[in-house]
Order: sequence, then structure tokens, then C-alpha cells
Amino acid sequence: MSRKFNFWMVVIIIALSATENSDGKLIMEGSIGLIDGFRTLTNTNKHAYGQAFEEDPLPFKNPIDGTVTSFSITFFFAIVPEHRHKGSHGMAFVISPTRGIPGAFADQYLGIFNDTNNGKSSNHVIAVELDIHKDDEFGDIDDNHVGININGMKSNVSAPAGYYDPNGQFKNLSLISGNLLRVTILYSQKEKQLSVTLSPAEEANIPKRPLLLLSQDLSPYLLEEMYVGFAASTGAVGAIHYMWMWHVSLSLAVPNLDFPIPTFPRYPNADSQVKRIVLVTCLTLAIFVALAASALSLFYYRKHKKVKEVLEEWEIQCGPHRFDYKELFKATKGFKDKQLLGKGGFGQVFKGTLPGSDAEIAVKKISHDSRQGMQEFLAEISTIGRLRHPNLVRLQGYCRYKEELYLVYDFMPNGSLDKYLYRRANQEKLTWGQRFKIIKDVASALCYLHHEWVQIVIHRDIKPANILVDDEMNARLGDFGLAKLYDQGYDPQTSRVAGTIGYIAPELVRSGRATTGTDVYAFGLFMLEVSCGRRLIEPRAEANEVVLVEWTLDRWENGDIIEAANERPSGEHNREQLELVLKLGVLCSHQVAAIRPAMSKVVQILDGDLQLPKNLLDSVKFEKVRMLSETSERFLDVLTSQGSIGTLTFTEPFTSQGR
Repeated sequence: MSRKFNFWMVVIIIALSATENSDGKLIMEGSIGLIDGFRTLTNTNKHAYGQAFEEDPLPFKNPIDGTVTSFSITFFFAIVPEHRHKGSHGMAFVISPTRGIPGAFADQYLGIFNDTNNGKSSNHVIAVELDIHKDDEFGDIDDNHVGININGMKSNVSAPAGYYDPNGQFKNLSLISGNLLRVTILYSQKEKQLSVTLSPAEEANIPKRPLLLLSQDLSPYLLEEMYVGFAASTGAVGAIHYMWMWHVSLSLAVPNLDFPIPTFPRYPNADSQVKRIVLVTCLTLAIFVALAASALSLFYYRKHKKVKEVLEEWEIQCGPHRFDYKELFKATKGFKDKQLLGKGGFGQVFKGTLPGSDAEIAVKKISHDSRQGMQEFLAEISTIGRLRHPNLVRLQGYCRYKEELYLVYDFMPNGSLDKYLYRRANQEKLTWGQRFKIIKDVASALCYLHHEWVQIVIHRDIKPANILVDDEMNARLGDFGLAKLYDQGYDPQTSRVAGTIGYIAPELVRSGRATTGTDVYAFGLFMLEVSCGRRLIEPRAEANEVVLVEWTLDRWENGDIIEAANERPSGEHNREQLELVLKLGVLCSHQVAAIRPAMSKVVQILDGDLQLPKNLLDSVKFEKVRMLSETSERFLDVLTSQGSIGTLTFTEPFTSQGR
């Protein structure tokens, strides 16, 4: 089939079929490839992305008055899913300040942004997304929609995929139909409007009524010269994103092109998959009686082991971010000992590299034979899997295989903070600037958990060993295995006390109630530990210096609080910051929960937007009590004799209620 079209003045027109020999102008990266001579942005690799950008930039802005030039963009695409009615994720047309977008993530980020820069005004990126997966974290309306995005994955405007016919009736279109579709993007400098129209390729004229209309001046977001291109990504379910032809004109002229409409290949191995399904179905019917007996036995086993039922619950909640075991096995080189990063309370952590994307990951392997291990797994899946913050370790996905469960995280090349604090393996000493930023990073993450997400998340195990450091020395809070989640406005209930001795608030030991205040208590001690460069308890120190919080308060009462730190930073400003953090640490770790500030206030104080109260010392003074309450006093001898901090768990239930 073909259509006869008129032809307007063209700035760029590129056929993306390999037979056209025209992709010399394109700079390609990632999973881009060829299938039967057709250019694709993605291949059969899972959790991968591809980018294709024009080699030279275009002048989108008038250098004299800074106004944005009117422009029109037309491109043709087709998406062929791995499964007939399901694929993940989508693709996008992108206007970017750089030729290609470095550091982009696959999956829900479509090969455009990552969890650190998503939503930042400094991106100067405008994208039109064609999304085939619903991501609640970005406010997606469904799994078949078109959106206009500025600087992030949350669309400014979006609508279900479709078009308006000449009679004004809306017609639905499936983005994963495998059919060639056309997208037309127009920006009017005069009207300050950006419109997007989706239509079938065989329609001779584009619809008069656009699918999306954004009334906004783009001059704050576009630079004088910008690059144009495409990005696409896959997730746990595959999809091939075919690019056929695209056109950019620095005017409102909309081209109509003359070309035969192609038929795109099916997803690789699709035919063999269909044959396999037919064969399996026939065999299943032939031996139905035998399988029925096996199925009854298997049901009895699952019912009593209660493994399958639990997994089904969280698999439904967590959606498509599920890795194949073979993929993780290959990524970690068979979970070899040389890939082992460390051992946690409930499992081992291995370093890996995802095949096809070269993305480094950390895989936590959790044994199924531990009830606590299962609880930790479910807590991490249900909590961190839906959280997005630059100072939280991102959970990429999960996997189950036989009796083993796996969590897949971003890899943090610099490891945990404790080795920097105590300079293990000849580690470089942290500067005060780095320490202060780490404290602020963790405070920001906790503020998000306590106040900014849709539900309150209590971490319950804040300590340097659970703070990971990325390659730019940014701190990220991890290990949500002990986290408890509850709706805003409801009181948490818990059946056991879990955490690390020394960081457990006195009221938590007495009542068993974990609250945001118990997190603040642990964070206060964490601030003192990072600022002073020593552990909370030093058994070999002088008698009055054994417990860090007592020693800090003692120095405060004597008017030289910064003497509590092992090293004092140079410069008046740094010394003022150190004094502020030490006082705030004592305040947050106060024995009385009502005196501790909320994390939102802590962030304001650290940012300099809020001052510490006057006469603060008088309000935080308390009698010479130990850092641990009387209830946990019996553990002090264990600490001083072992010289270490362990994990404390009470298995007997608590019946107390309230926050």
C-alpha cells in the first residue's frame, strides 16, 4: 500500500531503513539494531535502552531576542511486543541539549532520564513519549498513552493513544499493534502552543484536532542549539521499537510523504513460541488425568508451605520489574565468590553486570528457609520498590528461583559509609564538606520517607553500614529490610523490636512501637558518629568519653562542644557547621521523644532556613543517664566486652498502641 503526498521544504528527512544508506547522520547508542533490514531502537535484550540522535544540532532559538523558532516534527514508528497484548516499556521523540543522553536508565525511564536527574530544571529536555506501560510513580494514566514531558518522566499533559476523525469522533489506537503510526508535533512561536497528533500511517491527512495541546512558552527550556533524536527502552517484557522515517522543519509546514507502507517482522521467535504453545496444549490434554493427580499434590504442598500464595501477592503488586534467573546468573558470573560484595543479616550481596546494557547491579540473594528472610524480602519489595528519591538506593527489580529470592539494586561503587568513617583498607579520610553533605543527604531521604511520600515509611535501622556512597560521594540510604509501612494518619503496630543496639530509642525497647521519632533518634546518633569520626561506644576511651552522646553533651555544657569531634575542621564557617550538627545530633537523640524535632525541621535547620531554638541547652539537659534506657542497660556490658554493635530482636509480642 502507498499514498501520494505533497512535499514541503524539508530541513531533515531520514529514512531509517538500512537499505536507504542514510543512517550516517545518526549517532546511535545502546540496543539499537537491525531486523530484516528495518532499523530498531531496541532488540530482544531485557532492561535495555537505545538512542538515535541527529549528528548536528538545530537552531531552535533566535540568538538575538531568545524567542523559540516555530517548528514541525513528523515521524513514523511501529512497536511489536514480545507478547501479543503486552510489552514494556515505550519510546519517545527527544529534544536534548546534548547529542545523546548519558547516564539514562532503561525500563520506566525510556532511556532518557535516571532517578537522580529526573524532574530537574537543569535538564533542558523536551520529549513526546509513546508509553506502553503504566508507571504509577510518574502518574501515568494507562498502559497505552501519549504524553508531553518537560525535564522529567511525569507528563505535563497526556491522553490515551488515538486520534480524532474528520467528524470529531475519537478513535482508539494501539501503540503495540505492530502497525505503522504517524506522530506530528507542531510548535507555534506566535501562539506559544505545542501540539501532538497521532494517526495511522495510511491516513492521507493528519487529523485537524490534535491529541495533545500544551499552551506554554518553551523558551525557558530550549537552548539556542539543540539535538533531536529518539530513545526507547525495554523492561521485563520485550518490545521491538521500529523507526521508519522522520522529518524536522523549522517552520509550521507539515510534510506529506510518498512511500509504501511496510509490514514489520514479528517479535523474534514469536512463531516458534506459538508452535510451542500449541504443542504444550496438546500434550497437556493428552495426559490430563496424570497431571490432575500431580496438581492436587502440588496444591497440597503449596497450601501448607504457604510459599506460592505469598509470592503471588507481591508479584501482583510489584508489576513487571521481574528479572529472569538466567539473566542474573549470567550477570553475576554464576554467583561466584569473587563477585561477593558482602553478607547482610539475611543474605549475600553479589556484584553483577546486566547482559546487553553493561549496567552494574548489586544482587541480594535471600534464602527461603528463614521466616525472617521472607519477611525482609516482602518488606523491601513492598516499600523500596515504589520509592524514588536521589538519596535512596534504587531497587531495580526482583527474581524468584526455586527456594531462593533475589533483589536487584543499583550498584554503589564506593560501598558503605562505615569504611570511610573508620578508614578501612587505607581509605581516604573524609573532609568535613563531604561529611556535612552525607548528613544532609540522609536527612533528605528520611524526610521523604516520613513526610513526602503517600505513606509513612519507618526505616528502623539507620546506621553508617546502611548508608551507601556512589561514585560522586553522594549518600544513599539502603537496606529497607526492617522498614515498616503504614498509611498517613494511622498508628503502626509491631510484634517485635528489630534494629541495631545503640541506635534503638528507649521508648522502642519499652513499648515495641516504631515511629518516626525512633528514626529521628537513630539519625541523631548517626549525625554525632559522622561528625565526630568515632563509634557511639568506645570501650577503651576515658570513662567520661565512652558514650558519644554523653561526651558531646558534657562538652556542650562546658562551652566547647566541638572538642567532642576527633578532628576539628579549619575555617570559621566549617566550625559553625560542626557545632550546629553536634547540637542538632544531641537534640535528635534526646531520651524524651517529644523533644526531638521532625525530619522536616531537621532538613530546614541543616539548610539554614530555620534556626536552632535559643536556650537550647537548657531544654535538652537531662540527668546523667546512659544513652541506653534502663530497659536496655543490660546490653551495655555486652557492648563494652565485645567492642561491637549487634542486632537486637525481641520475639515476644507487644500489645501497646499508638505512635
